[in-house]
Amino acid sequence: MSHACVTVDGKTVGEIEGGLVVLLGVADSDTEEDGRWLASKCAQLRIFEDDDGRMNRSVLETSGGVLLISQFTLLAECRKGRRPSFTGAARPRKGEELYEQFAAHLRDEGLAVATGRFGARMGVELTNDGPVTIVMDSSERLRTRRGGGSGV
Repeated sequence: MSHACVTVDGKTVGEIEGGLVVLLGVADSDTEEDGRWLASKCAQLRIFEDDDGRMNRSVLETSGGVLLISQFTLLAECRKGRRPSFTGAARPRKGEELYEQFAAHLRDEGLAVATGRFGARMGVELTNDGPVTIVMDSSERLRTRRGGGSGV
C-alpha cells in the first residue's frame, strides 16, 4: 500500500505513506495475548517485494507504517437470515481496550502506527500497491501451537 488515510467528520485523524492498513475486528473471546501474537505476525509477515520482485520483506524491513482501523463488522455472522449478527464481537469497552493494546504491541515491534478513532464513523482511503489482502485470525495461533500448522 503506498498511501492511506482515515477521516472522522471530514478531518484526517490518521495517515501513512507506505505500509499496511490493518482492519482489526475484536472478538468477545479475544485476549491481550491474541493481540500480541497478531501484532508480531503483522510486523514480520513477508508480504512486500524484494529487489527480485518476490514477496520476501516485512513491513519492518520496508520502513513502512501501519494504519490501524477498528472494524467490528469483520465479526459479522451471516449464515442465517439476511441481517448480519454481531454477537461474536467484543462489547465496546473490551474492544477499545484490546484495540489500544494492539496498537501498543505494534509500536513495541518497532512500527509507526496511525489510528482511526474507535467507535467513530470513519472514512478510509487507500492506494493499494498490489493488491495483497490477507485475513488473519488469532485463533490460528492455537492450532499452530498444537502442531497443526506451519510457521511463516
